[in-house]
Amino acid sequence: MRIGVPREIKSDEYRVGAVPAGVQALVRAGNEVLVEKGAGEGSAITDDGYVAAGGKIVPTREEIFAQCDMILKVKEPLDAEYGLIRPGQILFTYFHFAASKPLTEAMKKSDAVCIAYETVEREDRSLPLLVPMSEVAGRMAIQEGAKYLERPMEGRGILLAGVPGVAPAHVVIIGGGVVGTNSAKIAAGLGAIVHILDVNVDRLRYLSDIMPPNVITMYSNALNLKGLIRQADLVIGAVLIPGARTPKLISREDLRTMKRRAVLVDVAIDQGGCAETSRPTTHSKAVYVEEEIVHYCVTNIPGAVGTTSTYALTNVTSPYAVEIATKGWKAAARSNAALRGGVNIVNGAVTHRAVAEAVGAEFVPVDNLL
Repeated sequence: MRIGVPREIKSDEYRVGAVPAGVQALVRAGNEVLVEKGAGEGSAITDDGYVAAGGKIVPTREEIFAQCDMILKVKEPLDAEYGLIRPGQILFTYFHFAASKPLTEAMKKSDAVCIAYETVEREDRSLPLLVPMSEVAGRMAIQEGAKYLERPMEGRGILLAGVPGVAPAHVVIIGGGVVGTNSAKIAAGLGAIVHILDVNVDRLRYLSDIMPPNVITMYSNALNLKGLIRQADLVIGAVLIPGARTPKLISREDLRTMKRRAVLVDVAIDQGGCAETSRPTTHSKAVYVEEEIVHYCVTNIPGAVGTTSTYALTNVTSPYAVEIATKGWKAAARSNAALRGGVNIVNGAVTHRAVAEAVGAEFVPVDNLL
């Protein structure tokens, strides 16, 4: 199979779909890999590095899409790429279809095979291709939240750690999964007072066991959430329902009860966001103020640390890419249940139930197409 690695064109996206080691693995498995010139620059990977691994450098993304059977990306295709996608072409990337009906419709019309990193799911319900980016996003959420709490950045002028004689900041984290756990670790390490909410009591027991004393677990219900965000200096939205649109847990009215110039970092924005007032932002213009709350809703948080993120991501995506390239997507999906869960759209049919429900499309089980 011929695999293409284009340069990402999303604003402030510095990751790339494959590192030289991944290219080498694909080539050794009998495939050909074309890499767009400069694709790895944001992750400190040179064209020479790809060539040494067996890849071939081509000058334009148009050539990548025109010549390749499978496209390895990081982020969803943008408008400028829609017309380049060919029927039957395999796209292996993050899609987050539930947050964008226009993207879903465009991919249906393309007749491509869309395999989404974020819904590759193992039997234990873990999401192996989402975990490393959730780890990065969770840690960065506190880093960015601390920055935007500074007064010159529109925040309350609060130091997350506090100082002797002055209380530390109060951080509220909604969701105890990978993002929430990593956020809690960093916030706790800085000395903040941390509350973490989740609906899974077993998860809360686990977090209570592993977290330091300044992390307090709470069951997530409307009453507890509303009470805690009134006290919060920094709120982290870390809610995830695989493949589905994020529920709106924070209303506009709730924001009006919060401290003036508190910060909301909505990591869930990729799937629509967990606050009624959340809307996508970019690293170039990361925040806006609404209802006197600073909103940070960047849709590609890990993209800011492209080198770390690219290697963390491709460590887990490369084996799946090799499997798809070696077997073909149908045989790979038949033999690998986790990968089968990643198949979201095939030749115009929506094959992931949560995506279909989110965008109001007919659901076609992927098994019917294998």
